[in-house]
Amino acid sequence: MSKTFTAKDVADHKDEKNGMYIIVDSSVYDITNFLDEHPGGAKILKRMAGKNATKQFWKYHGKTVLDKYGGKLKIGELTETAKL
Repeated sequence: MSKTFTAKDVADHKDEKNGMYIIVDSSVYDITNFLDEHPGGAKILKRMAGKNATKQFWKYHGKTVLDKYGGKLKIGELTETAKL
C-alpha cells in the first residue's frame, strides 16, 4: 500500500501541475491540496515543494501537527539511495 520514492521523484513534484511533495524525516507527503488549509499560508509550502522539509518542519511544528495531518497527506516513504 505504501509507495516508495527517491529524492528525485520528490524533486519532480514541485508545482501544482505535477503535484507538490515534501519529505519530512523519511516520509513523503503530497501537500498539493493542503495549500489553502496551511495556517502559515501557501507561500512557504510552495517554497519547500520538491524538497526535504524536515529541518523547517520540526523548527515550527510539534509531533501533534504530524499526528493530525500526516495520515491524510502521507503517500509513501523515501528510499535510500547509494552515495558514491
